[in-house]
Amino acid sequence: MNDESHTNSLVHETSPYLLQHAHNPVDWHAWNADALAQARTQDKPILLSIGYSACHWCHVMAHESFEDAETAALMNRLFVNIKVDREERPDLDRVYQLAHQVLTQRSGGWPLTVFLTPDDLMPFFAGTYFPRAPRYGMPAFKEVLTRVAGFYREHRGELNRQNTALRNAVQRIAGETPTAAGELTEAPLQAAYRSLSESFDPRFGGFGRAPKFPHAPGLEFLLWHAADANTDAHSANHSRTMVEITLTRMAQGGLYDQLGGGFCRYSTDEAWMIPHFEKMLYDSGPLLALYAQTAKFTGNSFYADTARHTAEWVMAEMQSPQGGYYSSLDADSEGHEGKYYVWDKEEVRALLSAEEFAAFAPRYGLDQPPNFESHWHLYVPQITPPSPPSGRAENQAVLESARRKLLDARQKRVRPGLDDKVLTAWNGLMIRGMAVAGRLLDEPRFLESARRAAGFVRTHLCNDRRLLASWRDGQAKLPGYLDDYACMLDGVLELVQTRWNSGWFNWARALADALLAEFEDRDRGGFWFTANDQEVPLYRPKTFGDESLPSGNAVAARVLQRLGHLCAEPRYLDAAERTVKAVLPSVNRYPEAHASMLLALQDALEPPTMVVVRGKTDMLHAWQKQLDRKFDPRRMVLTIPADAGDLSGLLAQCAARGEACAYVCRGTQCSLPIQTLEELSLP
Repeated sequence: MNDESHTNSLVHETSPYLLQHAHNPVDWHAWNADALAQARTQDKPILLSIGYSACHWCHVMAHESFEDAETAALMNRLFVNIKVDREERPDLDRVYQLAHQVLTQRSGGWPLTVFLTPDDLMPFFAGTYFPRAPRYGMPAFKEVLTRVAGFYREHRGELNRQNTALRNAVQRIAGETPTAAGELTEAPLQAAYRSLSESFDPRFGGFGRAPKFPHAPGLEFLLWHAADANTDAHSANHSRTMVEITLTRMAQGGLYDQLGGGFCRYSTDEAWMIPHFEKMLYDSGPLLALYAQTAKFTGNSFYADTARHTAEWVMAEMQSPQGGYYSSLDADSEGHEGKYYVWDKEEVRALLSAEEFAAFAPRYGLDQPPNFESHWHLYVPQITPPSPPSGRAENQAVLESARRKLLDARQKRVRPGLDDKVLTAWNGLMIRGMAVAGRLLDEPRFLESARRAAGFVRTHLCNDRRLLASWRDGQAKLPGYLDDYACMLDGVLELVQTRWNSGWFNWARALADALLAEFEDRDRGGFWFTANDQEVPLYRPKTFGDESLPSGNAVAARVLQRLGHLCAEPRYLDAAERTVKAVLPSVNRYPEAHASMLLALQDALEPPTMVVVRGKTDMLHAWQKQLDRKFDPRRMVLTIPADAGDLSGLLAQCAARGEACAYVCRGTQCSLPIQTLEELSLP
């Protein structure tokens, strides 16, 4: 059993996921030099198990095998067992997920189970979840343990040959970035639009079949495509339709928490009805920005309300008292996935008045058959226009009263586990989301939330201008990865657009300088995932496509271009151009898989517009609101007080005149000062 009678070395870790296994009878170690040395000294293979706190099947395997004394005894006798939180060590996860793909010829997932040779950390057998007893076409985990250990002891020569072949295959696939040929063109943008159109589900939205993921980068690309004045009318309208149908269906479905706000990780069905119930910060940040942008673009309050409810959920449940944003909420509570969220119809009836139940039941599917293990998971069953529920204001008040009663009752249940570590990259995504939503929806509380989070990262996760990746219980650790620098830089630049702060802007420049110094591949373009002084087994990852997070290379390229124009800094612009060119071969083959990079490509083809407003502090907000009236994702607006000093580059050229004035800049050219709002005409 997983009780206090067993304690292993994970008890000294800070990761909630590792601490979940600190009292397994398995003699778990964290990934560190001592554990790796022990495996070499004892000549035992390493059993590497990678997962994360909110992972349902990680919990299942833990309960079935890692809490079982007999299985644990076998693991302890045959292996050195290492447990890794993939959210803290995405570098190791990337390396061994690719190795799993090569070994098994199929995609991986979590929990990831990999067996390594101790001398060179090469994987020689891999899988994901293994059951306690044979089922799902998989062998029992104890059988796997015995056979793998036997193979390691009895077939060293064959194992060495396999490892050599695997190393060559991994390095070939991971490969050195080929030198790109040709000029940057709009062809990948058009190809991505066609590919997304072909896989689009016109009934329920989204792309492809179940399971369905939100794919925020692809939707953001389509939104920007629709808003671009250079897009032809047919493509613009169809792009807008794909975005609106998808965002509407997601927010009406069970993927969205109809009571508390916020989105689950993905839907198990095509209609977005039943999700995998974990809630991840890295989904919520991009989706918050996307719904706020779509609200501004369409003028539809449905998307604004969804953004507001999501932001309110984040501030209420996912922001620490110190300011940083937590990582995730578990899918499970009381040992069952989704138990916290689902309802019995009679339970709902007992909690609501007759009037409330009569309005609430048909609105949220309680008049339909149960949809989750004989219970109801709330969703909007009828296909409605992308607008708030129709009906009189009185009916809306009744629905809101019912929602609050059920939310109050739900909060008395046993809550899903909270992974309360603060991850720098994920905080960058949410800081950007909060800043975009706060600015576009005119919500000062969202902006303050973003500033508190950025202040937390700067105070607790920044060490001598270098970022650390993870913080919990007063302890920051692990050197930052590419995603940490790129996503935080993106978030800080969004914050600077909400209110000028020279300190924030200078920090953004420091992050950009560190990005170039520690991560750039100057020979072939792009950025490595790990810094120059970080050691990773097998190969040094460098990826360009979007995964669960937007591509770090893509975010870096886009923000470096914008910062480069603002600062008139060729180093930033050149690094961004090298990155976009480096990925062209991959983008041309799979454009839809590189949606974030396509946004960087757009900026490379046509520099974004920079509007710099200088003037008295009390005048700046009015100018900002005027400029934000029209949605233009490829425009940056900086409102800088007249007395602000220490400006450089393009910003230094934009001198204050009168009470307020604006400069419209494209590339290296700026307009003459515009001194009235009436004169400020932008396309």
